[in-house]
Amino acid sequence: MDKISRAAEIIRGAKIILIGAGAGLSTAAGYTYSGARFEKYFADFEQKYGFHDMYSGGFYPYETPEEFWAFWSRNIFYNRYDQQPSEVHQKLLQLVRGKDYFVLTTNVDHLFQSNGFDKARLFYTQGDYGLFQCSTPCHDKTYDNEEIVRKMVAAQKNMRVPAELFPRCPKCGEMMTTNLRVDDTFVEDDGWRAASKRYENFLRKNLLGEIVYLELGVGGNTPGIIKYPFWDFTAENPRAKYICVNFGEAFVPDRIASQSIDINADIKDFLAQI
Repeated sequence: MDKISRAAEIIRGAKIILIGAGAGLSTAAGYTYSGARFEKYFADFEQKYGFHDMYSGGFYPYETPEEFWAFWSRNIFYNRYDQQPSEVHQKLLQLVRGKDYFVLTTNVDHLFQSNGFDKARLFYTQGDYGLFQCSTPCHDKTYDNEEIVRKMVAAQKNMRVPAELFPRCPKCGEMMTTNLRVDDTFVEDDGWRAASKRYENFLRKNLLGEIVYLELGVGGNTPGIIKYPFWDFTAENPRAKYICVNFGEAFVPDRIASQSIDINADIKDFLAQI
């Protein structure tokens, strides 16, 4: 039996599944940060500043806040609000429907919720494109940003957003910023803490059970959030299985090789086959 067939058999037979989702899953769903999609929406920024992907654009030191918000409103809009149904996420949901599942993800694009996953079974550890927070931050609350983002996208001209549209903190008046974990100012609000607690409860209940750890598209940027814990959880539980699907980066350490399957394949193709 080949690796994909073995993985399919394990997943279908599992009652408990913990999904760990990284950037590769969003890429498989078509939400690429470079190439034709980047050039379609950010050709003007590429020409002026010389970066070639949205990730690099997010860290660029723009000359003015008008340009900063021109980039970020577009980035948020096209990755968070301008979404079509994702065949990849919907097939994944079909696989786990009826099972006791949970999703731990470093992705910030909301694709799980927008494709029907139960919000109570999701933990977005690194934030959400759809939320703003105070840049200071003066308090630990976040704010939905869809309305202001859409206004900034519609009003920008020549890569500049009018200053009157800059989002300001309702408490202190300082500039708002994205609720993304890029430094120690990241706000863990009530929703984040509640999701973290639900994840802890899921682990506490299932760590020693017949659980499947399904890792999808997790790279080397933040392995301490999903990859390394999944390895440790598997090593500590002989009843656990670990499946890693990653195009070009699938790997299983020797200590859990007998419990694991590494699949070097595009996640979209993998889900289509099983």
